[in-house]
Amino acid sequence: MPSKESWSGRKANRAAVHKSKPEGRQQDLLIAALGMKLGSQKSSVTIWQPLKLFAYSQLTSLVRRATLKENEQIPKYEKVHNFKVHTFRGPHWCEYCANFMWGLIAQGVKCADCGLNVHKQCSKMVPNDCKPDLKHVKKVYSCDLTTLVKAHITKRPMVVDMCIREIESRGLNSEGLYRVSGFSDLIEDVKMAFDREIMDPDEQLETLHEALKLLPPAHCETLRYLMAHLKRVTLHEKENLMNAENLGIVFGPTLMRSPELDAMAALNDIRYQRLVVELLIKNEDILF
Repeated sequence: MPSKESWSGRKANRAAVHKSKPEGRQQDLLIAALGMKLGSQKSSVTIWQPLKLFAYSQLTSLVRRATLKENEQIPKYEKVHNFKVHTFRGPHWCEYCANFMWGLIAQGVKCADCGLNVHKQCSKMVPNDCKPDLKHVKKVYSCDLTTLVKAHITKRPMVVDMCIREIESRGLNSEGLYRVSGFSDLIEDVKMAFDREIMDPDEQLETLHEALKLLPPAHCETLRYLMAHLKRVTLHEKENLMNAENLGIVFGPTLMRSPELDAMAALNDIRYQRLVVELLIKNEDILF
């Protein structure tokens, strides 16, 4: 008779085999689906060939999607420098060869997108590694696409995402979508809004403050007094319906038009004149 130990060992083995049957069955199905060898059989049996091809196609599709997703997360854009002839104030050294830039005017070139300063002859040897800086890239519209996305560290311009999101959220049922043109004034306002939100607000006010210091004292004092008055006007906006934007529309052409500009050029500058006056009114307490 078999010993007590051998009997208990066989019983444990049977239990283990019985317990692993579902797992073994799943493994067999997977092996069969991929056309691999079944168990320890000497001959390989290929079954369910269509299922095997489907499994391969699904695996390939998953790998392709994962690769595309990984590439989408890390955009790799190569960009050449946008060099312009530049006159430097004070002594400057080439950031490529480290040699001094000689001359009084047009000593070298400067990248309009990242600010790199080099000799004109060195600019031909600088690698295509321009990293645009928002200090130099101040516009969304009329800006090179690669420059824009590298400056904002995005995969595509934010204006594209925002416009498409708005269209899909509340405009898909609008009659004449993409066929009926919008009002030109409203389109320009939207463009200006995007351009305003690129520059840092503090930097914008600092630039405006520096410009005010260039005014003759009499001009600056008169402007300060007027802006303080218009700021008090906006405090009664509920009654007079005149906010800083509306006042900018009224006073912009009067205060900001340059005598040297012709009528057409002045007309094109109206939206910028309005914006400047609006900023002066809203921030008169810190600008003057």
